[in-house]
Amino acid sequence: MSVLTAESHPHAGTIVLARHGEPALSRKVLLSATQYVDFWARYEVMGLLPGQTPPGALKTFVAECGTLVSSTRLRAIESAQTVAGARAFERYEILIEAPLPPPMLPGWIKLSPKIWGFLARFCWWFFNHHDGQESRAQAEARADRAAAMLIELAADGENVVVLAHGFFNHLIGRSLKKLGWKLTKSEGYKYWSMRRFERPSVS
Repeated sequence: MSVLTAESHPHAGTIVLARHGEPALSRKVLLSATQYVDFWARYEVMGLLPGQTPPGALKTFVAECGTLVSSTRLRAIESAQTVAGARAFERYEILIEAPLPPPMLPGWIKLSPKIWGFLARFCWWFFNHHDGQESRAQAEARADRAAAMLIELAADGENVVVLAHGFFNHLIGRSLKKLGWKLTKSEGYKYWSMRRFERPSVS
């Protein structure tokens, strides 16, 4: 897979969607559905696991981009601070992760947070299980607004880097594609990964 670099398109107004680093909350536990609700609530307010080193390519891209933004979640803010040092950046609530309300299975069923996350996202996506929180349709509309905001930030030709969240970054990417932007490089959705979108050429 090609490595993302800032030098590849130095004059293009690209948008890079980067996932935050590894959070401090361990996932090596087994939880009931109710316990997972509490786990997710704690996950949403915690910062990063100490001692991480972000990829050099991401640090280089951030150093050379025109605009850096993050979501308002602590793990995203600390990720941006880790790669940007003292550089100032804006934080936007519109970039926070989509919710993960789990299906209320019997309490004796204990699963890992990873499996709960998969089940919660599956039910949220395909069966509109949102437990009174943001629905899929609402999240997709928010992603459309976020994509429009990022496009506006990139309108002057400067590169934009976003430090946010895996699934909501995916939704923003879908919105960018609907508007004609192209995914030109991808590192997937692991911690610290980047996905770069380039604006359509003007004929």
